[in-house]
Amino acid sequence: MNYANNVWKLYAIRFFHNLIPAYVIERLFWEQRGMTIQMVVYTEIIYAITVVLLEIPTGIIADKWSRKKMIVIDGFLGCCELLILVFANKFRHFAAAIFLAGVGRAAYSGSENALLYDSLLSSGKEHNFEKCLGRLNACDFSAAILAALSGSLMASRFGFEFNYWVSFAGMFVSLCISFLLAEPEIKSRPDAPTAIKEYVAESVRFFGRNYGVCVVLLSGMVMGAALNFIDEFWQLYVNRLGIPVIFFGLFSAGLSFIRLPGNVLAYRLKNRMSYRGLISGVVFVFTAGFLYISAVKGYTSLAVIFVICVVSGVMEPLTSGYLHHRIDSSMRATIDSFQSLGLRVMIIIVGLGFGFFSSRYDIFGGYGFIALICGVFLIYFLVSSKKIIE
Repeated sequence: MNYANNVWKLYAIRFFHNLIPAYVIERLFWEQRGMTIQMVVYTEIIYAITVVLLEIPTGIIADKWSRKKMIVIDGFLGCCELLILVFANKFRHFAAAIFLAGVGRAAYSGSENALLYDSLLSSGKEHNFEKCLGRLNACDFSAAILAALSGSLMASRFGFEFNYWVSFAGMFVSLCISFLLAEPEIKSRPDAPTAIKEYVAESVRFFGRNYGVCVVLLSGMVMGAALNFIDEFWQLYVNRLGIPVIFFGLFSAGLSFIRLPGNVLAYRLKNRMSYRGLISGVVFVFTAGFLYISAVKGYTSLAVIFVICVVSGVMEPLTSGYLHHRIDSSMRATIDSFQSLGLRVMIIIVGLGFGFFSSRYDIFGGYGFIALICGVFLIYFLVSSKKIIE
């Protein structure tokens, strides 16, 4: 069987999975239904905690049972989440929808990368992982661009709820395509773990033996958590600057489009620059950028947000590739899930501070807190990465 076809199916799944025009007006829709910034942060924490609790179990299930079936489960739960949000008008409704999103995300995260890498490995093309992952993310952002450009227009003409129905249709198509995936043969070593405790213990030993991998993944977690609060709250930031909703789609499309070059070219950049140089450069831009948008409340801050998104594009292909080239197929989804687990823990930590400062100094204070986190991590990375990351 030609498992390389899985790559194209994953591209299509990711595209329709993220064809969500509801995201363009989501925070305004939630605010319209009575959700405050702090309540939204609480739902983010619920999401993160759900993923934290289920990330490793679902990764083990994917390795022992089926990566494909876990992707199917994510698509089904995504449809349920969007249906709940259409009718949500109380905090518990939003919390329930976000809980389902967390379960789906936990099921999907390690499974997708594991299925992608092992499909390439079965075809002798595992060296193309960073390239394919970058293109996978490009499908993600292309869908986001299309959703953004159409979402603001649809919201202004047909109301916010219409966007959720269109989003549900895209998620349903993604679910249907996921049934067409083929499960690749897992190439594992003879002494691969079989029990759940063995999976966890072996994963912990792997990270203990590979401190450099830990530092690289930690950089992806910190930057991913920081970027999460741009993705989740840019609508409120732009609203505070007095920009009409009609332009939200254009801004959202720009945020997605600007990340494409980094994702697509990450595999080339890693051949021209060291991992240490690339990552430290990204962290520096994040630190300076978040400091600027927290202090300067003007239109120039929008340009700085775009700069942050430009450099962020290289991080996921870079960190995921650094990890997957060093792990065994029998534990690929499990160990990848540890990466997602760490990201969610980081989102919880940063989210608590972000919510605290946003409730007192509005969105600008929250971004100031993130600038502090990035600055502290930059110092740590420069010191700890010497001689272990090239």
